[in-house]
Amino acid sequence: MEYLRALRARWRWVLGGVALGLAVAVALILLVKPQYQARTQLFVTTPAAEGTELLSASSFSQQRVKSYAQLATTPKVLDPVVRELGLPVDATELAERVSVAAPLDTVLVDITVLDTEPARAAAIADALGRSFVAVVDQLERTGDAPSPVRISTVRDAAVPTEPVRPVPVLYLGVGLLLGLLLGGATAAARHRLDTVVRTEAQVAALVPAPLLGEIPFDKVAAAEPVLVRRHQGARAEAVRSLRTNLQFVGAVSEVDSVVITSSVPGEGKSTTAVNLALACADTGQSVCVVDADLRRSRIAHYLGLVDIVGLTTVLLGRIGLDDALQRWGGGNLHVLTAGEAPPNPSELLATEAMADVLAALRERFDLVIIDTPPLVPVTDGALLAAKTAGALVVVGAGRVRAEDLRRCLRALDNSGARALGAVFNLVPHRGRTASTLYYATDSRPARPLASVGSSPADDGARGLPEDHQVRGE
Repeated sequence: MEYLRALRARWRWVLGGVALGLAVAVALILLVKPQYQARTQLFVTTPAAEGTELLSASSFSQQRVKSYAQLATTPKVLDPVVRELGLPVDATELAERVSVAAPLDTVLVDITVLDTEPARAAAIADALGRSFVAVVDQLERTGDAPSPVRISTVRDAAVPTEPVRPVPVLYLGVGLLLGLLLGGATAAARHRLDTVVRTEAQVAALVPAPLLGEIPFDKVAAAEPVLVRRHQGARAEAVRSLRTNLQFVGAVSEVDSVVITSSVPGEGKSTTAVNLALACADTGQSVCVVDADLRRSRIAHYLGLVDIVGLTTVLLGRIGLDDALQRWGGGNLHVLTAGEAPPNPSELLATEAMADVLAALRERFDLVIIDTPPLVPVTDGALLAAKTAGALVVVGAGRVRAEDLRRCLRALDNSGARALGAVFNLVPHRGRTASTLYYATDSRPARPLASVGSSPADDGARGLPEDHQVRGE
């Protein structure tokens, strides 16, 4: 079953192998020079009397035929043929084109000749038959006595009209079979060597925490990473499902602050953080999203906010927390942008000032969502996760290797942080599911995901640089 899954997942490799096999077969058909086959047949008899002597003569002929079959390809028989026809080959090379067969329990000798010229193939077969008869007659004579064996030609060689090589059907069949084997073996090898996380089952096996959400890939997410204008779709519903599952986690153990991180860049953690914050604010919760990715901040750009002051400004004591917070869209969502990029992000986030900022935000808001850098390149996210209720690990389908995901989880474990769950992001569509069919037929006008009015920030969510969900943070 695993092999069949590998073939289905990597069918392009199988198709490529088949195409290569057929291409080689076609090339051989075009490059191999056609060969024609001509055949002559000889009949061996022994003159004998009646009765028992006739039976003995028949047995004698059959025994002789076995030796004659090997005699036909010797230089003694072939050299006269080469001289007679003026062939550009010697006896050894001609022997490679000649095959001799003696059917069992018969006194027949079949001589077959292959040549690139049909007329020459027939001429060689006839000349070979004549030379064979002469040589046998010479070898079987004893003194002046006549040969006890008589050989007659019962079928002269006819000039062939169709080549026997190459055989297009055979070549194409062998090419197809070898192509299938090559493509299948390549697909199986890549399946075993490929460590990229692509399926929900792989995420469940690697992450020792529940899978809280699966967010499908959306081709328009590059232009609209924030779910404000487009809310009636599979991606928006997946974010709502993530919000609900996170609330269930919070019902078991209080979740007032959560870190959103990933293993490597490009898995979509920043868009996940923003859209989750909007979805939670839509339920009436007061939510603050903090851009703690001080190396590659994205939150302000996604929401169309000013990033002159922010988290770094507060941590350095240049501005108060109240002055740095920005209310977005007139609703329940507040944003603490990253601010200016510092030279030492890890050291800044590890300070007591950062712990104080988090404590103040938890007192003020129902939920604090913190976007942090990926955990494999840097440890910022692990440091902050240890100061919060835990971390949501965003796993980009086809974007992270299993070993990098393990390193990410080890970083959380080593820092004493808790992995609340995983979010499987950029999941490719596998057919038209019930949810996609539902939203495809929904003709109601779209409304914002969050209950907010129109604002300049809304317009700022459009026309953003391309590929925010695909390669953005």
